[in-house]
Amino acid sequence: MADRPPESPPVIRATAMAADANPYGFIFVGWLMGQMALAAGSVASRHCGGHAPVVAANDFSFTTPVNIGDEVSFHAEIVATGKTSMTVAVEVWRRDRHGEGTAQAARGTYILVSMGKGGRPKALAG
Repeated sequence: MADRPPESPPVIRATAMAADANPYGFIFVGWLMGQMALAAGSVASRHCGGHAPVVAANDFSFTTPVNIGDEVSFHAEIVATGKTSMTVAVEVWRRDRHGEGTAQAARGTYILVSMGKGGRPKALAG
């Protein structure tokens, strides 16, 4: 687990809200995974210049609970490409709403595919 956030700016930054929490005041991992998929999709779509749906997700680790009110940053980067696919690693960092304390809350990997006309995979440029 990393001890500080990546230096690159987050793809998404959000405030964890009560509507996304369990009865114990922690954010559901399903909400985190959804936001992680959005961050991965944003990076992949910019890379391929089009639609890039998630086709697989793996290697998840949830290391620190996210509290209601925490600022949550989603950092994503392409770590591998294939003919039509992109593997995107996503790190999630939480920051206390009333301070500067940060901790990595989660990480995972998404595989997305570049799509072309007719919903068919499209080769990546390059």
